[in-house]
Amino acid sequence: MRLGVLYPPCGAEFEFYTHGEALAPDVRVTLVGVRIHGGDDEHAVGHMRRTAEVDNLLLSAEAIAPLRPDAAIWACTSGSFVAGLGHARRQAEAIGEALGCPATSTALAYLAALQQLGIERVSVLASYPQAMFDAFQAFLGEAGIGVDAGACLDVGSGPAAADIGDEALLARAAALAPPPGGALLIPDTAIPTLHLLPRLAELHEAPVLTANQVSLWHLARLAGLEPGPETAGVLAAA
Repeated sequence: MRLGVLYPPCGAEFEFYTHGEALAPDVRVTLVGVRIHGGDDEHAVGHMRRTAEVDNLLLSAEAIAPLRPDAAIWACTSGSFVAGLGHARRQAEAIGEALGCPATSTALAYLAALQQLGIERVSVLASYPQAMFDAFQAFLGEAGIGVDAGACLDVGSGPAAADIGDEALLARAAALAPPPGGALLIPDTAIPTLHLLPRLAELHEAPVLTANQVSLWHLARLAGLEPGPETAGVLAAA
């Protein structure tokens, strides 16, 4: 079984390999980079919209089409929510058509995870500048998810987000409470978080959902696999 991952190269690629290939003995992960526009300012809305264009994603999807993956994901939170819910769905449809398999994205994986948990209110700890945070809030609102509280770390790019550091991330996550009956979201697939899932789970009496956690969970489900708690956290029990 092969899982295809379209990813903006920036620092947490290893999580898709180590956790993806641990899903089952016969799983192989193929990760291909997606061209990113904007350099050190790639989290600016205009740059990310260009990155998120379907034709840009298909350049990478078509490169792995001969490998015939069983499921695929556009593993970039901002690059999948920046142009809204309709565009996110078109991205997944185009990737799936190009590869001949079920496809999703990190933004759509968040929606699937929240639906699985029955959650409609969230708080968001975002690495992004305010404008990108606002775009994520609008995306969630389109899907009927309300954002009660949020914090922006104002990081300009994925590589910079990858360098935030475990303790700094945990401290900010501890300071941002999820709403009653809700969850705390930590978007940005550039940030390695899967090794932190046990510590994140201890911070609040509510789910904490990270970008790579929901991405791998949804990708695995599309492929007919059931990820364990070391990869999916609370979603494994759900």
